[in-house]
Amino acid sequence: MDHSFVFSTFVIFTGAAVLATIALYTRQSLLVAYILLGVIFGPSGLKLVPNLGVARDIGDIGIIFLLFLVGLDLTPQEFLHSLKKTALVTLVFSALFTLIGFAVGYLFSFTLLESLLIGASLIFSSTIIGLKLLPTLALHNKPIGETIISVLLLQDLLAIVMLLLVHGAHLTGSKWADLGLTLVTFPLLLGFAFVVQHYFISKLFMRFDRVKEYLFLVALGWCLGLAELSRALGLSAEIGAFLAGVSIAEGPIAVFIAENLKPLRDFCLIMFFFAIGASFDLSYLPEVIVPALLLAGLVLLIKPWLFQVLLRWSGEKRNIAREAGVRLGQASEFSLLIAYLAAEATPALIGGKANYLIQAATILTFIGSSYWVVLRYPTPLALNDKLRVD
Repeated sequence: MDHSFVFSTFVIFTGAAVLATIALYTRQSLLVAYILLGVIFGPSGLKLVPNLGVARDIGDIGIIFLLFLVGLDLTPQEFLHSLKKTALVTLVFSALFTLIGFAVGYLFSFTLLESLLIGASLIFSSTIIGLKLLPTLALHNKPIGETIISVLLLQDLLAIVMLLLVHGAHLTGSKWADLGLTLVTFPLLLGFAFVVQHYFISKLFMRFDRVKEYLFLVALGWCLGLAELSRALGLSAEIGAFLAGVSIAEGPIAVFIAENLKPLRDFCLIMFFFAIGASFDLSYLPEVIVPALLLAGLVLLIKPWLFQVLLRWSGEKRNIAREAGVRLGQASEFSLLIAYLAAEATPALIGGKANYLIQAATILTFIGSSYWVVLRYPTPLALNDKLRVD
């Protein structure tokens, strides 16, 4: 085995364990620890991990698993319930906040497309912060949990749409035909996924449902197989993984697969967020720090208030609307993913400066929002004993 790979893995996971410990003691999101670790050990820092290619490749698999799990959680019944509850709130909020982010980007002389992507990438709220800082009882049995989950489910779907557009949108001349082909291929692939699942995958699951290792293996093969087919058809692997998850979401083994896949997903995602941090060029920091602080400040101040106003307008109780707004008042891991994939797949769509601006603003909102939630509301990580609820 390549010595550099073993050493890099040792450095990444030992360093992640140390920084994660500090993050938990300071009531911070673990994502912040992984990204900062990449900045410290990457090419702009101590240069302890010379080969980022392996970390990026493993991280890309983590994103595929993440989108597969998003699909597994998106059963038709839950999605329809979410549409009834918070669809208008989420869509109105997304449109308004895209305009706010666009205005900031345009103010700092980014192109129209970059400004639009900056605004659109910041409409999402963090699933990790939104749900992990919510007590288990509130998550499953209280209106605040139902409201937050409804908003996050719809945002997940919007993120999938954005990934489709980012992947297909070179947006110049004949490239509109490529975008049109992308939007046609998506429903065809979705139909193919449901047909194969109904007539083949589900039969295997029922026939060998007692062999848990086999169920896990088939689910992984289905996820990665459809991801590769999606890539071959001109879509992204992440879209294929999402469709693979959706196709088996109603099956009886969906919960088993989701629970058993999470450790493998987390292993790969640590690599992904490390690679994002390691790819951050610190020479851009003087150029992006001012707009990043402004963007982060707007997200932390306006997002909770706007969610509160819209949820109250939809008929939600004042205290639930206020708390939901604060818990959803940050950018998202999807913000990082969209910026990363846009820069990798379509460099003409977004430049390095805009990419780093989105990353910096997102990290700042993770830090600020985590502290705000921990100080004011019941969480498993609360500083106050009266607010510490598992």
